[in-house]
Amino acid sequence: MIIIMLGAPGAGKGTQAARIADAYHIPHISTGDIFRANIKGGTELGKKAKSYMDAGKLVPDELVCDLVADRIAQDDCKDGCILDGFPRTIPQAKSLDEAVAKMGTKVDFAVNVDVPDQVIIDRMSGRRACLKCGATYHVEYKKPKQEGICDVCGSELVLRDDDKPETVKTRLDVYHEQTQPLIDFYEKKGVLLTVDGTQPMDDVFAQIRKGLGD
Repeated sequence: MIIIMLGAPGAGKGTQAARIADAYHIPHISTGDIFRANIKGGTELGKKAKSYMDAGKLVPDELVCDLVADRIAQDDCKDGCILDGFPRTIPQAKSLDEAVAKMGTKVDFAVNVDVPDQVIIDRMSGRRACLKCGATYHVEYKKPKQEGICDVCGSELVLRDDDKPETVKTRLDVYHEQTQPLIDFYEKKGVLLTVDGTQPMDDVFAQIRKGLGD
């Protein structure tokens, strides 16, 4: 079973992807992990990707698709996998369909964790991070014992630039422009499963499992 995770930054799709992978005993794959593994391993695809990255250029769709297809073809994916962060565009989605068709399989589900923009902005702007040890908190959902101070190392907690409302809004605009069309693409193919990401995490997971046929 090949599952694609869709959802805006901060929607919680990464958390759900990890839980699905654990429940179904299939790999949770991100493009970042694939890049790092190939570059570290010195593969031909990795060397090509590194040449673009070192030059500050985006890795072309064709090469990204080759890297993903190579990863899906590995033994641990024989029962399926979850793709998190890929595809991001319609051309990538079409290339993925072609690649998996050559393997005699297909994309079974595209799980869309749906959360309104304002909820995401509120969620992310409430995050606080410790730049010293990396611990993260939230002003509502995961408060430190002492306001503004890290429980782990006692350092000051900060609102990272990535989590500032204006930055989050920009990221959401990019997401809607580039990735929203994928929702229509997979809906037309009859494999889209949309879940309400504003629910508690356990409820979101239960809704996903029900949609996957459990």
